[in-house]
Amino acid sequence: MNRRLSPTYEPALRAGSSGVPYVENSVPPPACKNGPMTDGTNAEARKQRRMAAFGDAQGGTRTGSSVVDLSTLVDAEIDELPAAEPTRVGSRRALAYLGVCLVLIGLNLRSVFSSLSAVLPEVTSQAGLPGWSVVVLTTVPVTLLGVFAPLAPVLARRFGAERVLLGAMVLLTAGLLLRPVDTGTATGGGGHLPALLVGTAACGAAIALCNVLLPGLVKRDFPHRLGLMGGLYTTAICASAALGAGFTYPVYTATGEWTKALWVWALPAAVVLLLFLPVALRQGTVRHQAVRDGINVWRSPVAWQVTIFMVLQAMMSFSGFAWLAPILRERGVDGATAGLIVAVCIVLQMLGSLFAPALAARFRDQRAINTVVALMTGGGFVLSILGPLNLIWVWAGLLGLGQGSLTAAALTLIMLRTRDGHTAAHLSGMMQGVGYGVGSTGTLMVGQLHQATGSFVPAGILFMVVGLLAAVFGYRSGRNRFVE
Repeated sequence: MNRRLSPTYEPALRAGSSGVPYVENSVPPPACKNGPMTDGTNAEARKQRRMAAFGDAQGGTRTGSSVVDLSTLVDAEIDELPAAEPTRVGSRRALAYLGVCLVLIGLNLRSVFSSLSAVLPEVTSQAGLPGWSVVVLTTVPVTLLGVFAPLAPVLARRFGAERVLLGAMVLLTAGLLLRPVDTGTATGGGGHLPALLVGTAACGAAIALCNVLLPGLVKRDFPHRLGLMGGLYTTAICASAALGAGFTYPVYTATGEWTKALWVWALPAAVVLLLFLPVALRQGTVRHQAVRDGINVWRSPVAWQVTIFMVLQAMMSFSGFAWLAPILRERGVDGATAGLIVAVCIVLQMLGSLFAPALAARFRDQRAINTVVALMTGGGFVLSILGPLNLIWVWAGLLGLGQGSLTAAALTLIMLRTRDGHTAAHLSGMMQGVGYGVGSTGTLMVGQLHQATGSFVPAGILFMVVGLLAAVFGYRSGRNRFVE
């Protein structure tokens, strides 16, 4: 019979809000898998939730003892009763297998954005896409990251995080397989556009669920290896974007078909799906209830400053995934070189995301680092569009280091601006929902401006404004204050 590997320690929770959490709808507590819950087990569940609230991410982030962005490892299921438990595994080897699966899932979460961008001119011309559809294809997946993020904890309470992740991988694989399908062959009309729209939307929804649930699983299942697993997880996500940018155009060149260049990314998703299948199906189902604990972040000025900072960084981040390659192609860079430049830019983002959190935590506040990385990112984007082309590698490098540091700095504020794990989880949900949802307007505006003017020059002006606004809100959110 399978057993759970219990965490080897329970880190202490810093002082936070007090009082007994209010259970939504005042319904009785659910039945435990080993029988009805008593008051004693109910109190123990509360204790477990509070003890596991921050893990060691809070300490690691504040002291700067790790270069891993542990602030991303916020447990979205912290507001549950009974407390979410580690994944059921039977041995240490099985635990290592689970770790490999989680990292490989992360390795599939950004290629959907960068792969389409790498061959966007070919897809547009060969599939005969109208201008509005290109804007939609680059905007919808980012918007859905914000729309579906709040749904992830709800589904996890009903089905369990592992099974929701499995369902998300099924949806992601299906979306990647559907994207290049010519529906006109089967239906007699429509061409590639319907499948591209539906497949891209399915991928965006699936990635949103994974974005929310993966950090909590990493944190619960590997508390004794949180630095290693956090580093592997964040590196895998960056590598996913770099691989999509760097290899899609060479596949197109080798095959002569953009459909095959996009189809190839369904293969790694399908492999991970099969690897993770037995782990997810092995898990039992325990009904959880949501509880209200912590501060109402929606009424906090600090929370809104941090969230607006997140919105502005997301506008630049996903615009880079969607439009940097087409920008370079329009400036005269060939497809293979453009893909390579974007891939290197993303690798540099990885370096920035590794070191920025530790650097930010060493200062009394984060005003200086937030302002500098925001200006670096905005400047890198503007120069990639308007600067001398012979220095494009320099501009892309500036953009990569700035964007990686900017994203990490924004996420680090989740921990640095909250006093307890519940408030951190609520702030994280607010930042993801609003940040990605509103942040998708960046890709939308770039596409609309290009469609209206036939040039990316107005987008350069746009990112000059966005970079300056990000510096302003980065300065304000970087002050040493808490969400209260």
